[in-house]
Amino acid sequence: MGIRKFKADYLFTGQELLTSAVLITEEDGTVTGISTAEEAGDNIEVFEGVISPAFVNTHCHIELSHMKGTIPAGKGLIEFLTTVINKRNFKAEEILYAMQLADEEMYRAGIIAVGDICNTTDSIQVKKNSKINWFNFLEVTGFKEQDAEARINYMDNILNEFNKELPLKGRYQSVFNYSAISPHAPYSVSKKLFSLINNASAKQIITIHNQESDAENELYLNKSGGLFKLFKDLNIDAGSFIPSGKSSLQTYLPWLNKVAGIILVHNTFTGEDDLLFLHDKNLSAKIYFCICINANRYIQSTHPPIELFRKHHCMITLGTDSYASNNHLSILEEIKTVHQEFPGIPLSEILQWATFNGARALGMSNTIGSFDTGKRPGVVLISSIVNQHITAGSVSGRIL
Repeated sequence: MGIRKFKADYLFTGQELLTSAVLITEEDGTVTGISTAEEAGDNIEVFEGVISPAFVNTHCHIELSHMKGTIPAGKGLIEFLTTVINKRNFKAEEILYAMQLADEEMYRAGIIAVGDICNTTDSIQVKKNSKINWFNFLEVTGFKEQDAEARINYMDNILNEFNKELPLKGRYQSVFNYSAISPHAPYSVSKKLFSLINNASAKQIITIHNQESDAENELYLNKSGGLFKLFKDLNIDAGSFIPSGKSSLQTYLPWLNKVAGIILVHNTFTGEDDLLFLHDKNLSAKIYFCICINANRYIQSTHPPIELFRKHHCMITLGTDSYASNNHLSILEEIKTVHQEFPGIPLSEILQWATFNGARALGMSNTIGSFDTGKRPGVVLISSIVNQHITAGSVSGRIL
């Protein structure tokens, strides 16, 4: 098998940014090593910009790709949720076509793995033919205690369909599909349903939309706020709900003590007391904080407390959310916005969120996420880098 050699202004290994380094791979992309230009010899392919492992998108809803541009920006979470519920039903062929375009777009832009939220089996056909690694988080909702068994049984049938139609190793021999049952959000899952999910997904990785709105904490603190009003508007009986007097995160995380890892998504209103709680309960090691900064800005013109997460050495990853709440399904666009909002964060740190941390969060770090020898993480070029900063003109694309 032939050898390829890649050099750019910078080489990001998955954890550090190097200069004057050459990435050496086999023709299929398997990493054989990193060398100096002098040691690498001839036939080096030279580029301008940063060479990086392919990106990991730890939070997406590819099922909602057909909703691009249908929901106005800046209306807040409550109106966003209501609109998604009322407008997500399109013709099957429109939904399928939009998902196919989204899959192709993400691959071309350098995404190698996606943590994808699934409410139906709609995405199976696309994933059968995808070159992307997928972790399918099969999302359960149900705020009524009496509905818990029916809800988990329904999603268990969906899980069986995913496992049947998407074997672990897919059409492309380096591509994998994983599936696990996960809760939607603290405000849409009853305590009993949390318990059933905890058992169904024991020793697996799950995800949950976490503290995306301050109304979520209000609900758990004192059974008030916008979400409690939404229940009434949707004729959801919340009479049996008992507020804990604590934040949502501090309430529900102990109910998920059997799972191997949890990707908390959005985290817009996570506070320092929540992070101290994770530390005190020895939960930090299995928690990943997924930042979807462009979706947060789209929905309610705000963003998570990233500097607070850095202060407490939290494991951060990046996600795009869906076309219902974003103009792009591009991890580079997420990196651009983080870099713009937080110019003091080194590029190497943000790139680690987008590659190595994401691979760890999805349980795929043995094959992707870094240029360690033997891995096959994909090779992406990021252009228009100035003084180790992403610029407005930066684009990403696959080399390999």
